[in-house]
Amino acid sequence: MDNLLDPWGLPQINWIPCGAGSRSPHGKQDCLATAQLREAFRHPEVLPQLCQLLAGAPDPQIRQLAAVLLRRRLTKHWRKLSPEEQDRLKNLVLGALQQEAEHQVSVALAQLAALLLRHQGLERWPQLLQLIQQGVRSPDPHHRQISLLVLSSALESDPEAFAPHYTALLRLFHSALGQRGQPGALYYGLRGLAAMAAGLGSDHLNLMRSLVPKVISAVRQLIPVNEVHASEAMEVFDELMESEVSVIVQHLSDVVSFCLEVASNRALGDALRVKALSTLSFLIKLRGKAVLKQRLLPPVLDALFPILSAEPPPGQLDAEDQENEDEGDEAQTPKHVAAQVRGPRLVIDMLALHLPPEKLFPQLMPQLEPALRSPQPYERKAGLMVVAVLAEGCGDHIRTRHLQALLGVICRSLADENLVVRSAALFALGQFSENLQPDITAYAGEVLPLLLSYIGGVELARGGHLAKAYYALENFVESLGAGIEPFLPVLMEQTLGTLRGPGGPRPKELAISALGAIASAAQRAMGPYLPHVLEQLRRFLPPCLRLPSPTETLGLLVRALGREAVGPLAEESCQLGLGLAEEQGDPDLRRCTYSLFAALSSVMGDDLAPHLPQITTLLLYSLKSTEGLVPPAGGTSSFLLFEDEEEEAEVEGEEDLDGEDDEEEEEELFGLSVESAYVDEKEDACTALGEIAANASVAFLPYLESCIPGVFQLLEFPHLGVRKAAYEALGQFCIALHRVCERDPSEPHAAALQRLLGVVLPAMVRAVHRERERLVAMAVLEVLGAVLTACRQEALRSPGHLAELCGALRAVLERKVPAGGGHGAFALWEWGWNAEYDAMLLEYAGEGIPALATAAGGDAFAPYFAGFLPLLLNKMKPSCSVAERSFAVGTLAETLGGLGRATAPFVPRLLPPFLAAARDSDPEVRSNGVFALGVLAEHGGEALHYPKILALLAGGSAQESSARVRDNICGAVARMILSQPQALPLSQVFPALLRSLPLTEDFEENKTVFRCISFLYENAPQQVPPHGGPGGKLGGLLFQWVSLLSLLRHLSAHCPTEFQAALLALPPDASAQISGALSSA
Repeated sequence: MDNLLDPWGLPQINWIPCGAGSRSPHGKQDCLATAQLREAFRHPEVLPQLCQLLAGAPDPQIRQLAAVLLRRRLTKHWRKLSPEEQDRLKNLVLGALQQEAEHQVSVALAQLAALLLRHQGLERWPQLLQLIQQGVRSPDPHHRQISLLVLSSALESDPEAFAPHYTALLRLFHSALGQRGQPGALYYGLRGLAAMAAGLGSDHLNLMRSLVPKVISAVRQLIPVNEVHASEAMEVFDELMESEVSVIVQHLSDVVSFCLEVASNRALGDALRVKALSTLSFLIKLRGKAVLKQRLLPPVLDALFPILSAEPPPGQLDAEDQENEDEGDEAQTPKHVAAQVRGPRLVIDMLALHLPPEKLFPQLMPQLEPALRSPQPYERKAGLMVVAVLAEGCGDHIRTRHLQALLGVICRSLADENLVVRSAALFALGQFSENLQPDITAYAGEVLPLLLSYIGGVELARGGHLAKAYYALENFVESLGAGIEPFLPVLMEQTLGTLRGPGGPRPKELAISALGAIASAAQRAMGPYLPHVLEQLRRFLPPCLRLPSPTETLGLLVRALGREAVGPLAEESCQLGLGLAEEQGDPDLRRCTYSLFAALSSVMGDDLAPHLPQITTLLLYSLKSTEGLVPPAGGTSSFLLFEDEEEEAEVEGEEDLDGEDDEEEEEELFGLSVESAYVDEKEDACTALGEIAANASVAFLPYLESCIPGVFQLLEFPHLGVRKAAYEALGQFCIALHRVCERDPSEPHAAALQRLLGVVLPAMVRAVHRERERLVAMAVLEVLGAVLTACRQEALRSPGHLAELCGALRAVLERKVPAGGGHGAFALWEWGWNAEYDAMLLEYAGEGIPALATAAGGDAFAPYFAGFLPLLLNKMKPSCSVAERSFAVGTLAETLGGLGRATAPFVPRLLPPFLAAARDSDPEVRSNGVFALGVLAEHGGEALHYPKILALLAGGSAQESSARVRDNICGAVARMILSQPQALPLSQVFPALLRSLPLTEDFEENKTVFRCISFLYENAPQQVPPHGGPGGKLGGLLFQWVSLLSLLRHLSAHCPTEFQAALLALPPDASAQISGALSSA
């Protein structure tokens, strides 16, 4: 042992993991030392040796290292020590804490003490609490700092252990934070307070309220001494805001003013200023209503615009305006440009996402309009960046009130004399294109020529600026859909011309990426260009080059053109992807190959089976990989240093009895960040697994069981995109297994489906109740609806699932979930204020109600519908917004289809609000109201209400200006005829229906109308107009249509294979029309 761990012969260096050795001048020596330590850790004598080092090594770096290694070792080996050894170690740590003069060693000792406390508990180590209490009262500033350091470390490690002492600790922090001239004590006092904030309750309210001013004062004192510590200490505001005790609201004005003061001070470092803005953003996210109520929005905007429009130092540019020619930046796609929204723009983003546009815009526009007209370029740039950021959170408001004006400003700014303004305009156009669909496509004739001309005029050397231009182009063409066809020739001419012409790799890579966006919009219209596109793509694919964007574009082409066009290339593309996915060190390239695999599964289906062993292995490796984990700057991680510690424990035969060591590892990982490329890789790997499972369900079945744990572990991943993808993949797994049950019914398959649903559905219910991020919550609700729609009654076979799912959806509608602003008395909704994303969350929950009704059946769901009904009717009041009224009536109407005949008892409560909705001033609400009346008539039982409904529909048909409403009137009349023809004067109603055809906008109602005509033709042919007379021409068309429908039904029944082949050969819209007609007939 002495030759491996000589107390006085260790290298006199700061030891770090081999992977970070490049930061040290002694990299090889570090790696050798790490290897020696790993070997030494396999011997039981290592603990006494480390204790000797901790107590007597003259070099503080060695004492620090000994404390770190002891902590890591004791995480898993504490229980192997005898009680006497444990007591000696505790006394050793206490003595070292009292004697140590080097701060970094004290930090390591405090963390070690925190670990021992978690193992022992306060009741078995009262000496530690005595050390803290005595130190805080000591006149010696060093002792006070050490005691607060130990306390903060212990609270961060195990705050619940101190719960009985929270009142005493708050008094202690009152005293500690009132001291002046002791920045170390203030810093650790603030960290300790932040650690216990989550556990505070109403009993601590008064103490906490009086403490907030001292918190602000303490952070203010830290700023001139240590900005890094001040930035870290500001976490206390975030923790207090998330606490159940609403202590911040009373001091909201002071907190906001302090954050704005720090953010506005250009003499401070960027990191601290950004932290102040981040704190302000989090405050707006959680307490937006209080910001409005206390009239704090004007001062926030007054402070933000000067920060946004500040010019960089002479000779410099803002980060997003710099031309960075580094190879890593060159590999970015235009989509990555969207990530360049930081600092004050984050606050604007939070305002847009979490405040009602009706409250935000009246106070924002007086600041925004002068900025857009300013003679100063950086003020114009600031205005454009604000416009860009608003597009996501306030999309509906901009679409209906400001689109034409703001889009005009953006387009004119593309001709601005200043490059930074033009860059901001490109970013704004990209954001508008992404978030304001479909309305923005109406301006394609003006925007696309402008963009193509602009791209053609950009110097090829300006790669960063060119990327912004392509970012705008990609987002705009993706929003066009079939509307891209008139512009397709010129788009393809320019992009293919760029690929064929001179220039460096960057412009060509951007053009390749644009081809993917064009293909996504054009779909099969891209077919004639496929040979030319493939000819150019091959020049950028292996073995020529290994770039992400050509692989991504290949996947988009596969999705767009389908099996017939790219089927012969599928095997070649799959082999290409498998080769690229083996590339080491390039997560972007692997991510694009995973998307390619998912796209190929959509055309290959179960034919992907031979490649699934390799594909699933690659995807699971990415899900589980810790590649890209980065320790905090200037820090090290013992987790990374001894990443094979579990293996060592297995060798020694030790088991973890209560999971405490896992918690310790999670804490160590908490401080690590993950490089964004590796996060994107995990997200895309998750998405690909779900898509492949759904598209190749039978072939994927043998791999399903091994994939489920890998996806489940990501449900708690810190990045919301990964969590969202994980929930979506689990939903796809359920749908895939249900398809297997349909194609190959068997008891084992049915049992497997129930086992999977038994874990996935409760996980989704928990997510609805706990998830704070609305985007994740919306994804969970969406995939939950998809699972219910696909699996229907199978999803509800387990007892309790129906009640749990209804409870989750009701909690969203009642705003009792964190993602819906469930912050007690401080939620916006109580004041009738809703941000647009709040409304979207409600809509996703609303879509789940009809799915539940259909899955459960009317009789089983009726009691739960009675609970949903008041919540939805409350959204149909005249004082509610158009979006709320439309959502409520639409949700109720869709739900009645699932209730069926169980609708009858609810008719008296539903008919009046449906009639009111059908007379609404807004055409969208009217359309939904008319549709709801038709469904109510179809399923409502007795026809006593028919005359009232028919009178309203007849009057509306004559006066209605909206084509969609007229189409829904036809659908409603058709439903009434189908349900109770005897209750209607058919000789008057049916000819009026025929005169209203054809439908011009809501083609979904064609199914109902066709079904009605077929029904009458078979059951009341005398009502169908004869071939001659006033209705002769229409009667002849009807006769031909019914005859053709009969022929198609005969062919589909007696020649199913040939019939399906013929359908596939038709254009998608024609195929869908025929399938819809047959299914409705």
